[in-house]
Amino acid sequence: MPRSVPAVRRTASLTSQLGLTERIFVRGEDRQVATAVDDGLALVEEALHREMRFADNLADVTTRYLLEAGGKRVRPMLTLLTAQLGEGNTPEVLQAAQAVEITHLASLYHDDVMDDSQMRRGVPTAQFVWGNSVAVLTGDLLFARASKLVSALGERAIQLQADTFERLCLGQLHETIGPQDGEDPVAHYIRVLEDKTGSLISVAAQMGVVFSKADAAYEKPVVTFGEKIGVAFQLIDDVIDLSSMGVAETGKTPGNDLRAGVATLPVLRLRERADADPEARALLERLERDVIGTAEDGEITPEATAAIAALREHEVTAQTLDEAHRWAREAVEALAPLPDGAVKKALVRFADTIVERSS
Repeated sequence: MPRSVPAVRRTASLTSQLGLTERIFVRGEDRQVATAVDDGLALVEEALHREMRFADNLADVTTRYLLEAGGKRVRPMLTLLTAQLGEGNTPEVLQAAQAVEITHLASLYHDDVMDDSQMRRGVPTAQFVWGNSVAVLTGDLLFARASKLVSALGERAIQLQADTFERLCLGQLHETIGPQDGEDPVAHYIRVLEDKTGSLISVAAQMGVVFSKADAAYEKPVVTFGEKIGVAFQLIDDVIDLSSMGVAETGKTPGNDLRAGVATLPVLRLRERADADPEARALLERLERDVIGTAEDGEITPEATAAIAALREHEVTAQTLDEAHRWAREAVEALAPLPDGAVKKALVRFADTIVERSS
């Protein structure tokens, strides 16, 4: 049976994040798993604030900037959840969960520089506050700190971290240079999502299995689950980017990705239709004139707001939602080899929550 840990300060509750209490964790065994994950998250949260301290005054402020801005702690939650398939919240599992979240935070600093983002988690981005160089170096410091945590877990952890870091870099590289001649833009985009998001979510779930000493046969199912749910997560982000809600509700400025020049799936699908569909072509021209690549122009214009609204109402956005749901269904199907029980049900509910979210 999975080991539980003493309850401590709960700063990131699994049940509050995913609404699992009433819908899933209704039996004694289910509640036990939920409590173990919540307790583990509280321990991880406290450890993150400890591990991300630096003697240098500036580094100490910049490295904890996004940590203290909040976040759902999705990746460490997955590590802790899949660990309940084995020995539960072992010290190794808790350390792996910390390393995964610090790696994720490091990638956000770099992403915001690459995308020229101005807001993250409802606060100005680090690069907006301190400049690009400080933001990049802060991300590097966090990657180094995550590597220290991983190195103490042994060769397997180092290999998993290195493979994931490689994919994160390749995903960003491919997003930056765009599809090559003859390459399908949508296939290229999905590959970027698999590398930039799916890789870290899948290794988070995999580390829970590995470091809880669960049955090795569970590794492949949770890796596939993580890869696919990562793509679904980002496709939903593409839709949220078009939301009419403000920063307070979504944590993002409407059209932030488009204004940064990121061709999200709704835009890619619109381009596919443009040659044969005059309406799609006209909307695409509006987006390319008033929205895409306008992040440096300052405040969003009324013309940009109207174009984003038109894209939000277009069929290609509904198509993107459908594709997100398809990836989530495939993620759930990959869980078939796992034993029935609270962990499997929670992973299914997690997939549902990903495609239902609004922020």
